[in-house]
Amino acid sequence: MRPTIALLLGLGLLAGGCDRQDGEAEQANSAAAANTVAAAPAAAPAMAGADEAIGMLDRSHKGEAAPDFAFADAKGVKTTLAAFAGKPVLLNLWATWCAPCVKEMPTLDALAQREGDALKVLTISQDLDGPTKVVPYFEKAGFKAIEAWTDPDLRFSVGLGANLPTTILYDAAGKEVWRMTGSMDWSNSAVKQLIAEAGAA
Repeated sequence: MRPTIALLLGLGLLAGGCDRQDGEAEQANSAAAANTVAAAPAAAPAMAGADEAIGMLDRSHKGEAAPDFAFADAKGVKTTLAAFAGKPVLLNLWATWCAPCVKEMPTLDALAQREGDALKVLTISQDLDGPTKVVPYFEKAGFKAIEAWTDPDLRFSVGLGANLPTTILYDAAGKEVWRMTGSMDWSNSAVKQLIAEAGAA
């Protein structure tokens, strides 16, 4: 029963913050709404130019340790965020059915290419079908730097109370710096300054 309840809550959170590609109406979810309200005092739109897509920047979780949830690569090999300690990590939670998520993926790939070894960009899918959905999408998209990581058990979205897309910056010590809720153009003029905060955290 508990896994079923967790799954339903997770689906509610995901649907509450993301428009589906098939045009279904956005569904309200009380848990997602409560999370948004609670974060509001510390959240503000990220700075960007007039034509640049921006999300909602939230610093209310600054200093919190990265979770130890397991996630897997395209072959099913599991790991945790601790494996990437020693450099800043940009964690992106997304799904193939989430239109705003898909829209920002090419800019995340471009960011990963630009930052190189200075920043690890982890795009962790919250698709229930895991690699069955994610791997073909990556192959078709032809991304050069980001990889097909999956979390079909929704550990991250449920555990962090996150709508999709949500992107979280962790410093080299694994402490949260900020999180961005909503679609973001990661090539916009504000990103370099935001990423640099990981070095000053």
